[in-house]
Amino acid sequence: MYIHQLTNWPKFTWDSFKINKLLGEIRHLQGRLVGEMSSLGFKIQDEATLETLTEDVVKTSAIEGENLNKEQVRSSVAKRMGIDIGILLAADRHIEGIVAILLDATKDYDKLLTVDRLFDWHASLFPTGRSDIKKITVANWREKEAGAMQVVSGALGREKVHFEAPEYDKVPNEMENFINWFNLDTEIDLVLKAAIAHLWFLTVHPFEDGNGRIGRAIADMLLAKSEKCGQRFYSMSSQIQKDRKHYYLQLEKSQKGSLDITSWIEWFLECLKRAIEASDITLKSILQKAKFWKTHESISFNERQKKILNLMHDNFFGNLTSSKWAKICKCSQDTANRDISNLLGGNILQKEGPGGRSTSYKIV
Repeated sequence: MYIHQLTNWPKFTWDSFKINKLLGEIRHLQGRLVGEMSSLGFKIQDEATLETLTEDVVKTSAIEGENLNKEQVRSSVAKRMGIDIGILLAADRHIEGIVAILLDATKDYDKLLTVDRLFDWHASLFPTGRSDIKKITVANWREKEAGAMQVVSGALGREKVHFEAPEYDKVPNEMENFINWFNLDTEIDLVLKAAIAHLWFLTVHPFEDGNGRIGRAIADMLLAKSEKCGQRFYSMSSQIQKDRKHYYLQLEKSQKGSLDITSWIEWFLECLKRAIEASDITLKSILQKAKFWKTHESISFNERQKKILNLMHDNFFGNLTSSKWAKICKCSQDTANRDISNLLGGNILQKEGPGGRSTSYKIV
């Protein structure tokens, strides 16, 4: 039986003895991270949030098999946060939509979760009313026409059903119960509540499509509330994407059998712990970047130079060559050579490689 078919659904239980130590470690890591970031000034906090939300948007979509343009995502987040990153790339409506959802969930974590708010998120996720080329019900719970909501794998005729959600006519009542519980102040630690909410929402599977992304936004909302901080300094979705196979296996296991979800909570907390620990890498990169611009604040860079130097601090892929500069900045080769020559003369860049066409450049 699926857990939503049990008579005592959704009265989840868990072994506090098994999870309390891990929960304590996570609460310590959260407090330390938020404390460290609050001492670094608003500009660096915004930069960290920009990088984290960019990663979160890209990875939460990657979990569903959708690859987004990272620079478009970053431009969309920067525009909505009012952060100057130089030239902004135009992002399609789908990217704008998912950025809007995550910002609303995390910045306004203290607002009530309502049916209308969830419908607004869903409409933002599917601005054309379609999932790929299929027309779907948008900004409403799934309807009879969608058929049974199943998670299926395998070739046609040999499908394996991993999970089947409650029937469509049960969704309104199921979601009313979920939303009431979500908004109610309980004695449950908010980090645990994030784990429970994610599993509960995905078990109800209220929408025809987009449940995973909205379910992860709901978890992020509770994590932000647990820290009393609307800025994000770690990406839970990045860690889930790295362990995507076990994520789905753990969900499937937890949605069958009993309502004891100790195993799911342990997995969620371990994943969260790794996400917070990984933030050290992002923070180190941001601090290096901030130090660079502080050191060279008296130099007047043009927009192309600012763009490339920012990209090089943001884990630039591969080696920087003059031809790559010209392609990224959409300028002529001569313009790229002049930009680079200027930075070489100012001891900002230095040459690498054997020379000639193979010459590449790195920041001094």
